[in-house]
Amino acid sequence: MIENVQEFMDWALYPAWLAAVQALGYQVAPHVVDCADLGVPQHRVRLFLVLTRSKAPLMLELHRRQHVPATSFLDFDAGRWSLIERPGRAQTTLDRVRNGRQRFGERFIMPYYGKGSGTTGRDINRPIGTITTLDRWALVDGDRMRMLSADEALAAQSFPADTLRPDNHRLTMHMAGNAVPPLAGQRVIEALLKAA
Repeated sequence: MIENVQEFMDWALYPAWLAAVQALGYQVAPHVVDCADLGVPQHRVRLFLVLTRSKAPLMLELHRRQHVPATSFLDFDAGRWSLIERPGRAQTTLDRVRNGRQRFGERFIMPYYGKGSGTTGRDINRPIGTITTLDRWALVDGDRMRMLSADEALAAQSFPADTLRPDNHRLTMHMAGNAVPPLAGQRVIEALLKAA
């Protein structure tokens, strides 16, 4: 089993890699999956390649589960909040907040950096967007905002609350953003065992 971003199949050397794997006697079955469809509270589209020594590629039945909202892991009583309207706040951030309020009310999540979820953010009653290796998601609550905590990022990835991790926030976020959500991995492996 190999997990990667779906763009892995667009890699210039992918055809050579695939030919080498097949020359070793493996069949390759690609599965592009949004982890939210597996019950992870995060939209995270990933490629799972199932490699088997079988006559034909082994296609998995990955049953779509109900989406889990971001509210399942967000804690409005935690974190270091700051006022939205303060000197030095970028105009693009203020615009996202204004647009988000128009669409979602006083509580929502939005990308603080980058372009994810456009210019409005997203509803907290749906899965969050992809957790990346850097602080990316901001939580807005009325006139205050804060970045997602490491605990929240790990929970968005479906890690248990007692997961061991570094004391360093930045390193924890980096590791979380590079991880396979444990629940997604579990569901893919369960489908693999059922199909085998």
